[in-house]
Amino acid sequence: MFAILLFEGWSTHEVDAAKTRSPCTSPAPDAVARGGPVIGINGNGVQTASMPARTVALTFDGGPDPVWTPRLLDLLRQNNARATFFLYGSQAARYPELVRRIRAEGHEIGSNTYTGAVLGEASSARFSAELDLTQSALAGTAGLRPNLLRMPRITTPDTLCGREWKAAQQATGRGYVLVTADRSSRKPAQGLVRQFSQTSLAFQQTRNLLNNPDVDRFTTVSAGARLVPYASTSTVEQWEGTALIWVTKLGRAFVTAMTWTLAIAGGLGLLRLALLGLFARAHVRRLESSSPGAPWRGEVTEPVTVLVPAYNEELGIESTLLSLLASTHRQLQIIVIDDGSTDRTAEFAEGVGDPRVEVVRQANAGKAAALNTGLALARHDIIVMVDADTVFEPDAVQQLIQPLAHPAVGAVSGNAKVGNRRGLLAKWQHLEYVFGFNLDRRMFEVLECMTTVPGAIGAFRRDALVSVGGVSEDTLAEDTDLTMALWRAGWRVLYEESAVAWTEVPTSLGQLWRQRYRWCYGTIQAAWKHRGAVLAGGVAGRFGRRGLSYIGLFQVALPLLAPVIDVFALYGVLFLDPWLSAGVWLGFMGSQLVSARYALKLDGERLRTLWSMPFQFFVYRQLMYLVVIQSIVALLLGSRLKWHRMQRSGTAAEQIGGAAPYKSLPTR
Repeated sequence: MFAILLFEGWSTHEVDAAKTRSPCTSPAPDAVARGGPVIGINGNGVQTASMPARTVALTFDGGPDPVWTPRLLDLLRQNNARATFFLYGSQAARYPELVRRIRAEGHEIGSNTYTGAVLGEASSARFSAELDLTQSALAGTAGLRPNLLRMPRITTPDTLCGREWKAAQQATGRGYVLVTADRSSRKPAQGLVRQFSQTSLAFQQTRNLLNNPDVDRFTTVSAGARLVPYASTSTVEQWEGTALIWVTKLGRAFVTAMTWTLAIAGGLGLLRLALLGLFARAHVRRLESSSPGAPWRGEVTEPVTVLVPAYNEELGIESTLLSLLASTHRQLQIIVIDDGSTDRTAEFAEGVGDPRVEVVRQANAGKAAALNTGLALARHDIIVMVDADTVFEPDAVQQLIQPLAHPAVGAVSGNAKVGNRRGLLAKWQHLEYVFGFNLDRRMFEVLECMTTVPGAIGAFRRDALVSVGGVSEDTLAEDTDLTMALWRAGWRVLYEESAVAWTEVPTSLGQLWRQRYRWCYGTIQAAWKHRGAVLAGGVAGRFGRRGLSYIGLFQVALPLLAPVIDVFALYGVLFLDPWLSAGVWLGFMGSQLVSARYALKLDGERLRTLWSMPFQFFVYRQLMYLVVIQSIVALLLGSRLKWHRMQRSGTAAEQIGGAAPYKSLPTR
């Protein structure tokens, strides 16, 4: 895609420096400066020619132009005149039908290079490309290989000086005959090569000249100078030219499509940021306006069963259990399900020495199976599921279960925060958790379409879990799958931002890749599994049409397009208006920073982490896009993704005591 854009930009948005001539350092040779406007160089030296008396060769540079070329052709046909069109190869490839019309109406075609670059200033590679690509374009459009060349920015013969004269020698060495124009002092009655552009002024001047009584004949350059205008072309050259035309069409279509895509994607991105802010504010107001007697205001005091599935979690399991045992909610049954660990996870859990902790060992069967094992052993009607690397704040369990006082609520998502924030990669994930995940959950609650109760901290009504058959093993995102199943069963899912737990995030790009690949792959699996919710009614239908649409648009479609958009942004900097492109990019980044600042403020987090966010755009964001692309490709190819476990370091509790006080957040 970048190659297509690069070629399109080079051929249609060439920088002005490539079309600017340096001052002449040496004059043109006398044989050229004093000769006629048609110039050839062979073994006998420089030879020039002029038009016969009362004969004018009309020549038009540039184009074909979709506006003025047809008008000029109509004018020439009305006056039964012939002319020579020196065409840009890039324009010929863009408008092949005009090239064919020029040829079909008896006019002559010459080369004006591919982009109109000054040949005297071009490198040897650029020089060859300008001439060879033009030959290919004309071979593909009209089956021609012109022998006539007009060098851009050359008017009369004496302007072939300095570097331009050296370039002219190189061009004639390739078999070209150079065509300039007569000086303005020369009269039509003497014979004239007249040079026009393809503009409204040129159209008017051509019309005036066609009515000049001193001219008997309007002809082509080759007819007036008795030259062979074309060389023969091979089938291969015509195929190459046809391929060039298709590449040009593809590039043009791609630029047009990306312009619209960029506008739509940018608009959707800004709309998402605006909606996140509006719904987050609505969520806060809803909490602030809740009356003290509301059914979710601190009324749930029932005992809780906490399920802790664990596989090789010896570094973090003890901290997790101790934090749970320190909960202000004292009536706990904590079940640790050791899923075939090969380390001392079970021994560490048993070593806590509290009767509320029960350790169950089973052969390795995966997280979903471990949770179902714990669910079968649960003695209480409220179930809290946690990851074995998560550390809870003392009142997290108490706050988490309060929304379950409402009989329609089947599950509650807690507020998972990043505990290990040392290093740039961890800081980026911290921003993602606060800005991406938790701000999304505020919006999802207001819209009644919560897509995921995270495995790190979530509360469930036991009846709700039983009604959907427990935790499914169909996908790798068992938490997302379970949340969607609850919605489809008619349960509501809420978000309790004051229930805070600290989780450990990957500290290397490899670990992060594996984790996010599993998350993305599993989320897409779950969304596809529950796609029927889109057509359902009631609670399930609202979730399906809102939540699944959000996943499809903002978590799959836009990330798939994002790398292409980034490439197009680079195209804009290189070939369009760099200041406009940079302004759009900075404006979008600024809106993200404003939204992230608001999210941090809502979550009671320090704002100083924002300094790292601009750097996300260059590494972290690209990684997340590639994860989505790989997930889609794997799903389309039918690949089966194995469980990827993150290497733990037991650092989830690093931020406890160092973060802004979570108790200052609104509570239900």
